[in-house]
Order: sequence, then structure tokens, then C-alpha cells
Amino acid sequence: MTQQLSPAAQAVLNAYRDADIDDAVTAAAVLRAAAEQIENLYCENLVIDDSDGIVFGLRQLMLIADELEALGNT
Repeated sequence: MTQQLSPAAQAVLNAYRDADIDDAVTAAAVLRAAAEQIENLYCENLVIDDSDGIVFGLRQLMLIADELEALGNT
């Protein structure tokens, strides 16, 4: 029996499966998808700029993704 994933988890898994290039690039794609899902799920009715913790977390995920992507493209 297969486990039903939430839409957010499915989006992250799809990003992982779609980024079949390199391990670092794949990791970057997964982090970006996770950040996007956090933003979509939890920030929909919020002004993101008013939530320092969420903004910090999302930016950190994107910075890590940038580093991994650069590593994978070398």
C-alpha cells in the first residue's frame, strides 16, 4: 500500500525526481521546493515581511540551495 503524501511533500518529492542532474543540484532543487511550499502553505494570508522568522528561514534555505547548485555546476 502506498502512502498518500500531502501536496507540499509531493511537490518536494516531484522536485527531487525532476532534477535528475547531479546530487548537489538535486539537493538545491529540493530545498527550493521545500521553501516554496512553506511560503505557499504558511504565508498565504500573512505579509511575509512582517514575519522575520519565516523570512529568515526561507532566505537561509535559498542561500543553501544557491551554494549547492553552484557546487553541482562546477
